[in-house]
Amino acid sequence: MNSDKAPQAMKPATAAKKLGIYLPAAPQEFQDAVITRAEFNELQSNPPEWLQELRRNGPHPRPEVAHKLNVSIAGLARGGVTEPLTTAEIAELLENPPQWLVDERANMAQVRAEEKRVRETREAKNS
Repeated sequence: MNSDKAPQAMKPATAAKKLGIYLPAAPQEFQDAVITRAEFNELQSNPPEWLQELRRNGPHPRPEVAHKLNVSIAGLARGGVTEPLTTAEIAELLENPPQWLVDERANMAQVRAEEKRVRETREAKNS
C-alpha cells in the first residue's frame, strides 16, 4: 500500500460549516485556504483565539442562530431573520421575544412532540 496519497482537504466553506462559524467573519487566511483533515482536527481540538471569539460572540450562521433560538431555519426566514446574528442580538431576542419567535418556538415544540409520538409508535410496533 502506498502512503504517498494526498491528504484529504476541504473548502473553507465546508470547514466553516463543520466548525459552526460564519465564513465571512473568519480571518482572510482561513477563507482563502484549503483545509486539510489534520488542520481541521487541530482547529477542533485546539481552537485559535479567533475561532473561540467567533464561537463565543458571533456573528453566527443561520443554523447556529436557529439552534440557539430553538426554531427551524425556515422559522428564521418566516420571522425575517436573514442576516447572521451576534450572541448579544440572540440574547436580546430571547429576553424580549417578538411574536414571530414565540410562534415559531411553539411550532417547533409541536413538531418535536409529534416526532416523538411517531418514534414511540414505531418502537412499540417493532417490539
